[in-house]
Amino acid sequence: MNITLSANSRAHRIAISVFFFIAGLVSASWASRIPDVKMSLQLNEAALGGVLFAVPAGQIVSLPLSGWLISKFGSRQLLIYVSIFFPLTLVMISLAASTWQLVGVLFFFGFWGNLFNISMNTQAVAIESLYGRSIMASFHGLWSLAGFTGAALGNFFVSGKISPLIHFSIIAILVSLLVSFFYKYTLPQHNTATKQKEALFVKPDKRILLLGFIGFCCMICEGCMADWSGIYFHEVIHSPVKYITLGYVAFMATMATGRFIGDKLITKFGVEKILQLSGVFIASGFALIILFPALQIAITGCLLVGFGVSCVVPLVYAVAGKLKGISPQFALAAVSTISFLGFLIGPPVIGFIAQASNLRWSFAVVAILGFCTTLLAGRIKKVIDF
Repeated sequence: MNITLSANSRAHRIAISVFFFIAGLVSASWASRIPDVKMSLQLNEAALGGVLFAVPAGQIVSLPLSGWLISKFGSRQLLIYVSIFFPLTLVMISLAASTWQLVGVLFFFGFWGNLFNISMNTQAVAIESLYGRSIMASFHGLWSLAGFTGAALGNFFVSGKISPLIHFSIIAILVSLLVSFFYKYTLPQHNTATKQKEALFVKPDKRILLLGFIGFCCMICEGCMADWSGIYFHEVIHSPVKYITLGYVAFMATMATGRFIGDKLITKFGVEKILQLSGVFIASGFALIILFPALQIAITGCLLVGFGVSCVVPLVYAVAGKLKGISPQFALAAVSTISFLGFLIGPPVIGFIAQASNLRWSFAVVAILGFCTTLLAGRIKKVIDF
């Protein structure tokens, strides 16, 4: 009996790891072609910032529904359906021929992406409970590995002057093949859906707000690297075209590495210490990028930022999923809501700041917010009982 349970647990873990990989691959594929979309539609920094607001708009619309849908139908069923629409929307981005078409498609990209994120993290929390130990960071490590892979593929397609349509279509086909094989091994619906009657809206308490704000600060930094690092390398560092994605590749590489060793680090040093160190690494990395805009030094800064953000989000999600007095799916939805607003609202705001001043000032603001992770970590033990 124990052997069968162990085998099932491993199968569930592998399957959800694949879905984390899918999420990272799709997101990184879009991020790697933002400079191309910017040039294709002849957008300046402010215009690009305005267009990118469509993604958080879609996410915000999906937020009140996410926890309720998971509670009613189960995270497995929702994840399977959304995994079809999310990559298809990626392909539609490449077909946008005007600014307004791009805005409309990005709205749905944010909508499906948020539902995908919350449903797979709900599955991850449930699987972690089967293991009885911390494994959340490793799930997010697969997301980062996929992001690294997506960024590297993006660099390959950009260097080969392959159109975003062909690029995104290849990604969508790959995702479809992975989903068709692994969906059957996701955690059954009855293990993640709750039988209790839950409200559509749940007022976040101080524990949710603290975790959410920590995630918010971290994900502003992550969103900055995803959406603006390529443009920064092109316009500030003046790197050759074939090198403009190297900063993002470096960032994703150390973020993935940090997440694969993150569970051991958290066990050894504790939640508070890891969060404090994370903020220091983030701020130090951005300082290098801002103060020394040379290719090699900027890449080093991206490496530090990647390692700094690596453990923050998986740690915040893992703690949220175990909070007493609130169901995991609603805790995750609330924390994810606040956190992802940083990831999705941050990049557009960076565009507006860059248009008003320059990209280096934008990155300086992000560096300060990254260091707030260190400051907020000091309140963790006062608010949350571990």
